[in-house]
Amino acid sequence: MIKPRINQQIRAREVRILDPEGNNLGVLPIEEALRRAKEMNLDLVEVSAKATPPVVKIIDYGKYLYLIEKKEKKIKKPEGGGLKEIKISLGISEHDLELKAKKTSDFLASGEKIKIEMSLPGRTKYLKKDFIEERLKRILNFITAPYRRVEEPKRTPRGIYLIIEP
Repeated sequence: MIKPRINQQIRAREVRILDPEGNNLGVLPIEEALRRAKEMNLDLVEVSAKATPPVVKIIDYGKYLYLIEKKEKKIKKPEGGGLKEIKISLGISEHDLELKAKKTSDFLASGEKIKIEMSLPGRTKYLKKDFIEERLKRILNFITAPYRRVEEPKRTPRGIYLIIEP
């Protein structure tokens, strides 16, 4: 994140100023804008440096950085409809399998796609394919929500996975 210029770092002679609520106060000389920000005990933050004249906002600098960071996080993280992962091992117990299946059913009920991944460490990678797939299918027997397979089980360098959706 590029940090914006604040207070005396702003180099323009005239700026378009916004108050803390976002209302446009018009184009003012930088000295007047700095004076108004100082009266309110807030900072003058350059919001848009490329505009003519540059747009500045009277706001607490820490709060401004927090809002920008929050906005960036929201953009990076998609809401819903993503791919959830459930990881199991070859020797998972029945009880743990039931818990993972319950969580999988909850995800399916909320409309999520699920990748069920079984890690195969060391020599277990070389076990017979039907044996490994049978172990992977054990979790499918416990899932209560309706689902369909997106694709058949596939091998990866670390194990095997299966993708299901509601």
